[in-house]
Amino acid sequence: MSEFTIYLFSYILLLVFGLVVLRYLVPRDYLKPDKLSPLIASLQALLFFMYGGFPIIYLPLDWPAVIVPPVIHISGVLFLLVGLAVLFYCIFRLGIARSIGRGTPGLRQSGIYRASRNPQAIACGLYVIGFFILWPSWYALGWALLYFVMIHIMVLTEEEHLRQIHGQKYVGYCEKVPRYLGLNSFLR
Repeated sequence: MSEFTIYLFSYILLLVFGLVVLRYLVPRDYLKPDKLSPLIASLQALLFFMYGGFPIIYLPLDWPAVIVPPVIHISGVLFLLVGLAVLFYCIFRLGIARSIGRGTPGLRQSGIYRASRNPQAIACGLYVIGFFILWPSWYALGWALLYFVMIHIMVLTEEEHLRQIHGQKYVGYCEKVPRYLGLNSFLR
């Protein structure tokens, strides 16, 4: 089998694993104690650790040697740093337990959550985009696309759960605040 065939097979397996965890196991688990069990939270964490390790395993050996012009390099580094800074801010603001689906469910509507219902997803997306800018390749593009598909699936699952928990309060929040980002986020 060629390297690309192995990459594609692994890519599909990771996507299927993501679908099973995020669209089957997580929603079923949310129905029980109102938060993720340690097993399902661990499977979700494993999914994202596997996703995070994917480029390390499958990018070509000469891949890090990609040289980009300084302005592109700086913009890539900025995407990475802003993404990480916003991610850690969101985790701190929401709480680690709630960030992984284990804390007391509550509807955060203040601060950064007034601009986006999913600022952590956006932050990780900025990181992935920065990664792609710094080391452009078809592999990195595939990795970025996989992130956006998986995170959207996760967001849809969380929205269903939050709608069940908070009812009309969450629906009203969704009407005011965009799922990811919208122009109205910056006009307030």
